[in-house]
Amino acid sequence: MFRAVDSYMLHDDASSTGIFFLSAHEQSLVKEALRLLEPEASAEAAVVKQRFDCLRAFGKTIALFPSIRESHALKGCVRDEQQLIEVLVKLVPSSHLLRIPARIQAVRGFLVTKFHGFSLLCKVLPDGSALYEASRSILFSTMFTIMAEDVCFSCLGDPSCSTEIKTRLANELILLWDSGTEPDMIKHFRALEALWKARNDSPPSFGTMEGTSELIRLSIDMEEDWHDFLRDQIDINQETRWALDEFLFGLSYEELLFVRSKLKQSGISAADFSQIRSYLGSPPLYAIIDNSDPRLIHDFYMDRKEAAVSRKHFNTPGPGKTLEEIYLTYRMMPRS
Repeated sequence: MFRAVDSYMLHDDASSTGIFFLSAHEQSLVKEALRLLEPEASAEAAVVKQRFDCLRAFGKTIALFPSIRESHALKGCVRDEQQLIEVLVKLVPSSHLLRIPARIQAVRGFLVTKFHGFSLLCKVLPDGSALYEASRSILFSTMFTIMAEDVCFSCLGDPSCSTEIKTRLANELILLWDSGTEPDMIKHFRALEALWKARNDSPPSFGTMEGTSELIRLSIDMEEDWHDFLRDQIDINQETRWALDEFLFGLSYEELLFVRSKLKQSGISAADFSQIRSYLGSPPLYAIIDNSDPRLIHDFYMDRKEAAVSRKHFNTPGPGKTLEEIYLTYRMMPRS
């Protein structure tokens, strides 16, 4: 009888596929999951094995592409890491698809495929089991890496961002792409991940709509750099305050203005989510984060990003950047 766990052999993928597959910990987790599933769910185990075999094959294909750090000469034109940095620094948000190396686009696809692989694993594993929790942790980490790339590209496409900061961002991205999609060594990506985790664990309570309790809960486990950011930016930068309010409450700038106006007109000092919904008359514009579906965290970021781009385009009031862009740019600024 076919046994998926027997055919899912651990390999030294660091040498066989370059650096594009799974860590030893992740491979061991998949093998244990297959061993758990096979006795009573052999069909599910076969599907899981097929998905991760595809991921390994994808990694091997990526490893065949030349390194983005290598220099290549073609008809007298040299393509190297410095040229890539220059391309990234001059990037227009809508034009990066065909202007960066194919290997980089493939790495992005690898991350998405990895996300779906561990999403599948979470669906077939028993809820609350150690394997489920470990798989879910990898799922979130992979998604946060994808999101961190999104934030970097947004900052690179921001005309108000200095060339110095864009150069630092470009180097961060190259380090990520060259490291085999492992963001742990990149401190700025870890800071964004910590911010998203804190927001995921701290749903808004609304109340007086001042955001004090939400901000305190969000900030408890954040690094000192986050507290420096709040101290330096909130009181002097109105856009940062607007972007922070959107992040804390999960409502758009326009919705927040409307709801606060309604509370003032009604003489109500505090509100809960049901009252907010009744005032709006429809679901909030932004995705509501739900622990049952980690993709909603990504949707929440993308919704705010698209709204910010629209405000800049039409020159309307409100934040023209997401909180993540403002925070990352702050972290990348040179310190005296």
